[in-house]
Amino acid sequence: LAATLAGCAEGSALGVPSGFKIDLNSQQEGIWVNGTGKVSAVPDIAILRLGIEAQSPKVADAQAQSAEAMDKVMKALTANGVAEKDIQTQSFNISKVTRWDDKNQQEVLIGYRVTNIVQAKIRTMSKVGSIIDAVATAGGDLTRIDGIGFSVENPTTYNEVARQKAMADAEAKAKQIAQLSGIKLGKPTYITESSYIPQPIFRGGFEKMAAAPGMVDTPISAGELDITLNVQVVYSILD
Repeated sequence: LAATLAGCAEGSALGVPSGFKIDLNSQQEGIWVNGTGKVSAVPDIAILRLGIEAQSPKVADAQAQSAEAMDKVMKALTANGVAEKDIQTQSFNISKVTRWDDKNQQEVLIGYRVTNIVQAKIRTMSKVGSIIDAVATAGGDLTRIDGIGFSVENPTTYNEVARQKAMADAEAKAKQIAQLSGIKLGKPTYITESSYIPQPIFRGGFEKMAAAPGMVDTPISAGELDITLNVQVVYSILD
């Protein structure tokens, strides 16, 4: 390419302007390092994903059963301190239920299934178990619990601490590389960051969860979350 460009006249078919220079030996300069900072946080929010699943030969009957059960579930949530703004419908679905007829080699319609899924944000961690039990009791055999996850309402403070650790980690790596390479480390010329806070992970299918009469509250342990922040830093090399 260099030989070709050198041999081309100004205004040639390549369209290279007069005086334009191409440095084929150019490369990214500096010391590129990645730094990681991690902090542990105690969750202050529980995310409960639950729903109602009703089935009947007639779609109207299935929908009526679902609506009645979901109304009871919603009332149970709000009665136990879950704000209406913290309850969000995730999906509503009406689907056919069929079975395979071996004799006639075809699917036969046997009814309809109505599924209503909501996500509730629980801010009082000590009530998570009792809220789950209240919901299961309210919805009865139609109750489905899809899963539970935990998070923090405001991760800013944790991010600040993780960022300090990440930058210190990057600087330590850069200094070691400079020392091993026999060069003098300059100031950062480029910095970028990314953070990761674990999000609730829910199962793909619903499971029944009906509370037994007189049972103690469902035990729930939130544990801790690891909040991770990564930085990429480019340090200049001093002459």
